[in-house]
Amino acid sequence: QVQLVESGGGLVQAGGSLRLSCAASGTIFSASTMGWYRQAPGNQRELVAFITSGGGTNYVGSVKGRFTISRDSARNTVYLQMNNLKAEDTGVYYCKCFGCGPSPRDYWGQGTQVTVSS
Repeated sequence: QVQLVESGGGLVQAGGSLRLSCAASGTIFSASTMGWYRQAPGNQRELVAFITSGGGTNYVGSVKGRFTISRDSARNTVYLQMNNLKAEDTGVYYCKCFGCGPSPRDYWGQGTQVTVSS
């Protein structure tokens, strides 16, 4: 059973920073592409960033230069460092494992709330 557990969300003022963590179990983490999504109230869930098993990264345009996704295979954990946060970054952030587990499929974490006050 693949499990993804996010942590690190909270309330921060605009211009501040947060680091989100997503701990994975039940899958070969090092072979998996991992991603962070977010969903603001009334909006669809959107991809924020992903990182491949080889360490390649990609970001949505609105967070480029402010957010950094990284992974630590020894800890089976993926991180999202968020700097210079803006009010529009507010939402629930979800971790996703692409094609994971013994019968490969996508898995989601439970989400962590990020609120940026202006």
